Amino acid sequence: MIYIDETEPDHEEFEPVFEQRNVTVKQDKDVKEEYNLYEELGRGKFGTVYKCEEKASGRVLAAKFITTNRAVDRKDVEREVEIMRVLQHPRLLQLYDAFDDGKKQMCIILELIEGGELFERVIDDDFVLTEKVCAIFMKQICEGIGYMHSQNILHLDMKPENVLCLSKTGNRIKLIDFGLAIKFDPLKKIQILFGTPEFVSPEVVNFDRVSYGTDMWSVGVICYTLLSGLSPFMGDSVLETMANVTKAAFDFNDESFEPITDEAKDFICQLLVKDRTERMSATNCLHHPWLREDKKKEVAQLNKTKLKKFVTRRRWQKAVNTILALKRMGAVIVP
Repeated sequence: MIYIDETEPDHEEFEPVFEQRNVTVKQDKDVKEEYNLYEELGRGKFGTVYKCEEKASGRVLAAKFITTNRAVDRKDVEREVEIMRVLQHPRLLQLYDAFDDGKKQMCIILELIEGGELFERVIDDDFVLTEKVCAIFMKQICEGIGYMHSQNILHLDMKPENVLCLSKTGNRIKLIDFGLAIKFDPLKKIQILFGTPEFVSPEVVNFDRVSYGTDMWSVGVICYTLLSGLSPFMGDSVLETMANVTKAAFDFNDESFEPITDEAKDFICQLLVKDRTERMSATNCLHHPWLREDKKKEVAQLNKTKLKKFVTRRRWQKAVNTILALKRMGAVIVP
């Protein structure tokens, strides 16, 4: 059985994975001149990721290739690089290098995270999931989001797939994928039309002003699902899901919540609030009784049956989305 270390992070963990780097995109340069590319680690609608090794240092990293057929695609990658330059924090994926071959592809070199997605890991039959463990993970998510917000950056794509474990055995996580992140100016009205229906906030669905609270809503949905295996606003269709989100109506009536403490439920209730200005900030979350380290958490093992079903459904959705993205890029899919 895998029992997670429930101690708080020590000072060594806050040592950087590599030296602080002021990354700029290297123009008209092939990444293969400086890096050896190895096996593919994954792919999605935004690109393909490979394991790689820096020739000069021998450091093992991850190379994310993004197709940039249009000028706007190149701008998006440049924006992601600029944002990641600012996000130097232990809870956030770190940027190491960036290349533009001058043709139709860009590559960003990233810290390599090998522990896999958080939800994929905790559903393992040998993994002992308790409310205390959930609180440990949620605290780190709030630390990462809190740092982003302190730098006036919104993630805007918070979902389980974007929370990775540093290792297969430890209890540390990192937030990834800043491709949709934006620099936030409170004086400007920013509206967005993207996101995953189950995790987007009411203001996104209503095409209203987004803010720091937009990320916090998604954190609340992740917490609800991690504790219960249920998706609080999931409907039988995308339209029904979005309608449920706009109502912001949810409950804890399922039997999955019977062993969950009132503190945990209160934590969720203060995030899944329709009015974005009334939601807890990331800083407030870290001061909530449920996340305070001096508070004893429920240690009963949680039933993961529904969480396994949730992850299986998300796997299927990701596979379908990847195939559709590849087809849009002109790939021929062979059954």
